[in-house]
Amino acid sequence: MTTTDSPRTAVVIEDDDDVRDLLHTVLTGSGFRVHTAPAGLAGVEMVRRLRPDVVTLDVGLPDIDGFEVAGRIRRFSTTFIVMLTARADPSDEKRGYDAGADRYLRKPFRPAELRRHIQEGLAARSH
Repeated sequence: MTTTDSPRTAVVIEDDDDVRDLLHTVLTGSGFRVHTAPAGLAGVEMVRRLRPDVVTLDVGLPDIDGFEVAGRIRRFSTTFIVMLTARADPSDEKRGYDAGADRYLRKPFRPAELRRHIQEGLAARSH
């Protein structure tokens, strides 16, 4: 939690209902106020409007891919971006980081692993 009593905000950009629900549950349980978007363009606008502390981002989205979403978010935000994807190729991971991701996790992921990455990333930014 932050030094204030208000919860942190997270935006989940994920088109798979089951994964989106899991991320919502994990992040809510970690103290975040969670907002979800099933597509990239809606997610970019949600990030612009809400200015979240963290964004989880799928690569395979129905409208624009997660690499494009990350790049668009980086034009106006320094939010902590975690890409979550089934793509295991090292070139995809490099593209994710080049687009602006702070972390790149492969599906399937462990909820505890996601929480750890977010906690470490947010802690590093507060110093």
